[in-house]
Amino acid sequence: MKSIAAYAVLAGATGLFGLQVQAQSLPQELRPAVPAAALAGQAKMTFWGFDVYQATLWVAPGFVEGSYEQSPFALELSYLRDLKGADIARRSLAEMRRQAPMTPAQETTWEGQMRALFPDVKTGDRITGVNQPATGAVFWSNGRLLGEVRDPAFARQFFGIWLAAQTSEPQLRRALLAQAKSTAPVGTAP
Repeated sequence: MKSIAAYAVLAGATGLFGLQVQAQSLPQELRPAVPAAALAGQAKMTFWGFDVYQATLWVAPGFVEGSYEQSPFALELSYLRDLKGADIARRSLAEMRRQAPMTPAQETTWEGQMRALFPDVKTGDRITGVNQPATGAVFWSNGRLLGEVRDPAFARQFFGIWLAAQTSEPQLRRALLAQAKSTAPVGTAP
């Protein structure tokens, strides 16, 4: 059961996930990092009938899905089951490999950084990542700052797990980006 949950933590077996949407507001601690953010979409991820997490995406004005790494945004995972932080980091790295090739040094560094940042989670816990364009990513857990990874390549591949066109979960991506197109400035191609 742990391996199934760990596998499902950050996207996994295509076509086996159920998605549901419900409204939420941007957590208070994230408002300075993503001012004027709007809810872009939400989805509940399940794996073989097991609820794993509720994903929520908030985007800043001007967000364009095809170049998501160039905009500030916040992606929150509200866990619906207990998981080990090491399993979250390991699964994240496996999904990041789908986004673009990584050097062995990047893999080692990024997995180590994620293992150091991501705590074990219990049902109801939240881990939120904030994209900082051209800088990297900052992570929060239940309103508490965890730390950051100052590497734009890391941020692009990490958030690409959910937002890149080559995600293993295109249905989840569509749900998260459902309202994002309306935030693009006039004249910007979707």
